[in-house]
Amino acid sequence: MTKHENLLQLAQVSSKSEKIKNNNFSIIDEQRYHKLTNELRCLVCQNQTVADSNAGLAVDLRNQVANQISSGKTDDEILAYMEERYGEFVLYNPQMSVENLGLWIGPFVVVVIAILIASNTIKKHSNKKN
Repeated sequence: MTKHENLLQLAQVSSKSEKIKNNNFSIIDEQRYHKLTNELRCLVCQNQTVADSNAGLAVDLRNQVANQISSGKTDDEILAYMEERYGEFVLYNPQMSVENLGLWIGPFVVVVIAILIASNTIKKHSNKKN
């Protein structure tokens, strides 16, 4: 990393830390804040967590998490609120459910089918040679 990249990362980390200090979080609440913001997907960037993204919506979501922690909500209540409001896609690691079962099992099914096809093709070619 270059010196400029290191400075940029340091500025981002300190701005996030400053944000947390402004909420007067306890150490436990600060840990909850980091855990929750790392479990939520930035809906703008889609490949980053809310904690990692600088998009405006990610900032709003971080503020919502901080406000809900300050108001005494549990982690499950906060995640349920975010999922209800923004859909399951906001969860960076969604739970397995009937709706997304194909996404969890699909890759394994494709691999098994590919192995079966390859196996049958190899058998046919070896039988033709004999």
